[in-house]
This record gives sequence, structure tokens and C-alpha cells, in this order.
Amino acid sequence: MRWLRKIGITLEMIKWEHSIFVLPFALIGAMLAAGGWPPAIKLAWIVVCMVSARSAAMAFNRWADAGIDAANPRTAPRAIPAGLLSRGFVGGFTLASAVIFLFAASRLNQTTLLLAPIALAILLAYSYTKRFTRWSHLFLGLAMGIAPSAAWIAIRGTLDPRILILTAAVLFWGAGFDVLYACQDFEHDRKVGLHSIPAAIGVSGAFWVSHAMHAVMIGLLIVLARIFAFGPAAWLGIAVVAALLLYEHLMVSPQDLRRLNAAFFTMNGVISILFFAFVAADLLWRH
Repeated sequence: MRWLRKIGITLEMIKWEHSIFVLPFALIGAMLAAGGWPPAIKLAWIVVCMVSARSAAMAFNRWADAGIDAANPRTAPRAIPAGLLSRGFVGGFTLASAVIFLFAASRLNQTTLLLAPIALAILLAYSYTKRFTRWSHLFLGLAMGIAPSAAWIAIRGTLDPRILILTAAVLFWGAGFDVLYACQDFEHDRKVGLHSIPAAIGVSGAFWVSHAMHAVMIGLLIVLARIFAFGPAAWLGIAVVAALLLYEHLMVSPQDLRRLNAAFFTMNGVISILFFAFVAADLLWRH
């Protein structure tokens, strides 16, 4: 059927499989809140929230940026500029994903439902930040970073300030690799007046900003480990994350961005999954 084909194109457009980027950090937040493995039903609704929220945010980004994407040779082949999908269809997909997110939030607890529209607003607002600030990367990081805190609230119904350390770590992690990703378009962004760290200070300077952000992320994970009294497995997970981030930065350079997609997509997916595996093993071993 035609609409099923459009759904398939939409899922490819939003890179649905990349929901794995932040989902492991949300699961860590849930496990820390539960002191081990959370109830299966709550875990299931958290996963639905995560996937639907990301789907709404990504689809909205493609809808909001359709004109910008059409003017950029790198992004012109995307579904809306290429005529494969209409803005109306993508807008409808965004709305449907948002409704699913709000319904899933309602199945967790009242606090989660009350805060869900705020979380959704943050996710959608990111798409416009590149129009007025070079620090749009931090807004993306925030959109990603709220996941572990939201998962904590989903389990306990309240927010513990300790989990904000993990939110901050994810914020700098996401912002750091988005700075690298934006290096592909720095010349185009300068030309059309879009804002980013690479457009503002150049690719070489942007690399140093990304290095610094990822160093801050590792520092925050160390603080998190001390606050929650992590065991050896979780500490090993932090060491693995640090090593993989170093490797990610060695894969590309200001003079050679050819392996940027591998550094951006593959390595960050591996980082989040492995960190979750080490932390989960540590929590389950101790509980």
C-alpha cells in the first residue's frame, strides 16, 4: 500500500534505528532509580516514550528544515526536498508520534505526564536554534540529556538531583559529536547565515571544542560513579567510553572528514550500548 511505503521512507528519513543512541542512557536512569532492573511494564513504556519522542523530534526537524535542506547539496536528497514525501505527511507523522509519546507518558505516572509536554517542546524547539545561535549543539545535547532524568521520574515519580549528573554528561556527549557532524556544512552554513560552532570559528577550532565537551562528559561520568558508588564493572565502562571517544576523534581530522559518518553513527551507538552493559552488569551484580 502507498501509505506503508511512505511510512518506510519516513522511518529511513529519520534514521529510526538510531533511536539506540540515547535509549541506553534512559535505561541507565531507570535502573539507577529502581536500584536494579525496573518492572517490565514500566520499562516497556519508557522504551515507547523514547522511540516515539525521538521519532517526533526527527520528523519535525526534517519538516522544519525542508527549505534549508533543499539548498544544501549534502541534504538535498532527503525525502522532502527530493519529493518523496510531502510536508503534510511528515507533519502528520510528527503529530502521531507526539500523541503516542504523550499516551505512553500517561501510562507511567502523573508527574511524567505533566512534564511530557515540556520535554516534547524541548525536542521540537532544537530544530530552530541553528537559526539564531552557534550553541545549537548544546540544545541538541539537552534534548538528548533529559532522557535519563525523565526515566528516573518515570520510575520514582520525583526527580533526584543526582541523576542530573548523567543528564549533563549526555548533554556534553551529544553536543560534542554534533559539533563534529556540523563540520560538514560549515561553508554552506556561513553562506546562508545558519549558526554553528564550525561556522563561527572554523573546523579546526570546532574540533577543539568537541574534544573539550567530550572531556567534560568523561569527568561527569566519574562524578556520577562516585555519587552512586559504582563498582568495578561500571568504572571499567567509563574507561571503555573514554577509549572509544578517543578513537572516535582519531578517526577524523580537520583535514579529513571522510570517516565522519562512521565516527558519528557507528561509534556513538557502540559507546551508549557498551556503557549501559557495564553499568547494568554492575547494578545487577550488587543487587
